[in-house]
Formats: sequence, C-alpha cells, structure tokens
Amino acid sequence: MSLVPPLVLASASPRRLELLAQVGVEPASVDPADIDETPGKDETPRRLALRLAQEKAAVVAARRPDAFVLAADTLVAVGRRILNKPEDEAQARRMLALLSGRPHRVMTGVAVIAPQGDKWGGRTASRLVESRITFKRLTAQETDAFIASGDWRDAAGAYKIHKTAGAFVTDLSGSFTGVVGLPLYETLSLLEGLGWRRPA
Repeated sequence: MSLVPPLVLASASPRRLELLAQVGVEPASVDPADIDETPGKDETPRRLALRLAQEKAAVVAARRPDAFVLAADTLVAVGRRILNKPEDEAQARRMLALLSGRPHRVMTGVAVIAPQGDKWGGRTASRLVESRITFKRLTAQETDAFIASGDWRDAAGAYKIHKTAGAFVTDLSGSFTGVVGLPLYETLSLLEGLGWRRPA
C-alpha cells in the first residue's frame, strides 16, 4: 500500500485549522508563507485574493516538495476598496461604519499544489470563492459593544462571521465557510482533484 503524502497548511490561521478539523482533515504540519501582500496597480480584489493564495502555496511547496500544500487568502471588499485587518479601534470603527446597512463581498482564494515526482507531478489547482453579505444598520450601542468584545482584532474587514458579528448578517449568498476563511467544499474538491486522499 502506497503512503499518502502529507498535507501541509500554508497558513497560520487557527480558523482554517478549525474548519479542516470540522470535516475530519488534520494537516501533518502548518507552515505559513511570508509574502508581500501589497496589491498590484489596478489589481482587483478578486485577482488579488487568488494571486496571494497561489503565491503562498508556491512558497511553501518549494520548501515541501514531498507534500500536498494548501494555501488560502481571504479579502473583504466594498466595491474595489479592500478592508484589511484593522490596526486599532479607530480603524475598526471606520470599517464597521462602512459595512453598516449595506452589502459587501468576501473573497477567498484557495490554491493547492501536489507533491513533486512522477506520480503527482507538482500539479496545481486554484479557485476563487466569492460571497455577498449584507449587514443590518448598526446602532452606536451595537458598535460600542462589538468594539469592546475585541472580535474585530485579527480579522479582515474587522469582523468574524462565526462570532459576535454573525448577529449583524441579514443576508448571505455564497459560502459560509469561505467567509470564515476556507470554503470547505471547494477546498476538498481541489485536493481530491489532484489525487489527495485521506490517510487510512
């Protein structure tokens, strides 16, 4: 019986690990890629999310040619404006004000690279998953309570949909797990399409 190559997650996100665990997938290791995430000139949020996922996967695959490498990148956008992780409370408040009462998009790029060698060939596959979300109009009290909760920290767009901000969502079209950080259906499809199988 041939051994299944290990799966390496090219991300330090605990949310992505939790999502994989939710469907019984445990990476052999976590190896975050450290890359420049600056958008290119006139680069759209969609293209940026997919490019960053592909570049993260490529960086880690160069270090781990024996493994399946999985990488992802999640962006929150209002129009062409990208909302990154806020650096402080004031920035988080500005983001919430922008999201309040209006729709926005969450894009997650996913990239997988197979192991090198004759059997796997280092093949690559990637996909962009886009979801559309609408927040209720937030009151000053709701904003204050949310900021006090600290859930805005370390979150693109200043919120995590699976936590307190879930109560703000009036409509979601797309992938809930993609908004959290890793669209599970698409991720497993990419992995299995390249020949990855769960270890027996």
